[in-house]
Amino acid sequence: MDLRKIDDQITVAPQIAVEDVAEIARLGFRTLVANRPDQEEPGQPPMAEIEAAAREHGLNWVYLPVESGNITDQDVDQFAPMIQQAEAPVLAFCRSGTRCTVLWALSAARNTPVEVIFTKARNAGYDIGGLAPRLAQQASRQG
Repeated sequence: MDLRKIDDQITVAPQIAVEDVAEIARLGFRTLVANRPDQEEPGQPPMAEIEAAAREHGLNWVYLPVESGNITDQDVDQFAPMIQQAEAPVLAFCRSGTRCTVLWALSAARNTPVEVIFTKARNAGYDIGGLAPRLAQQASRQG
């Protein structure tokens, strides 16, 4: 597993395997968020199997699939309250972790300075510099 901590609330990761869920729980995560659509590519573990493993290991499960490269304002509107209300720490995963990072960044822009968001993403290994216009747009939607 390639876990990339953004802050104390959220860590992101590329695709996890069903076998990883026990370790995720052992590491203290309380909520597991899947931002990858089921069957996005051949060979991807079925979300139902990951969900079953998450529940078996006492994790809260959130399935919020988002199309790669097409994160809408509606996706952010769903992610923002979910991440604020989720029992932390949260592990969110997708194919590479980028989608989760972008969702987090766009939702965080509503109440966090953009430079802080860029720094946290960069420290986790994600360059989201190209999001500046969307981050500014989300900052105007404070809430």
